[in-house]
Amino acid sequence: MRKEIFTLVLTMIITSTSFAQTQDDMKTFDPAFAHTVYFWFKDPDNKSDRAKFETSLKTFLKNSKFAKTNFIGTPPAATRDVVDGSFTYSLIVTFESAEAQEGYQTEEAHLTFIEECKDLWQKVIVYDSFGLK
Repeated sequence: MRKEIFTLVLTMIITSTSFAQTQDDMKTFDPAFAHTVYFWFKDPDNKSDRAKFETSLKTFLKNSKFAKTNFIGTPPAATRDVVDGSFTYSLIVTFESAEAQEGYQTEEAHLTFIEECKDLWQKVIVYDSFGLK
């Protein structure tokens, strides 16, 4: 009985800690300006190309003076007609303002990433948006 109570209490602590961390992470997301980018690779199954892209992108984001938060993703298996899973990678970057996003466009880290990886993609689409107030 004691072991069961200990396990229950431990589970509750872990769950509440995980929820608190998730809540804290959500607070760091800056809703002022979101920059969403979709990349379609020329050869999406090329593991070397993917590794090069991921390494370069992560280095760029780590060194960016303007990007506040970011999310790098790949498409899941689409289960509904409205889901477009044709892209190779997605990127969501948040900024404190549209001006910060403009600075990001010309910073060295961003330009280096583009130079290193531009030969990998055949198409890029960008969606920028302001957060609702």
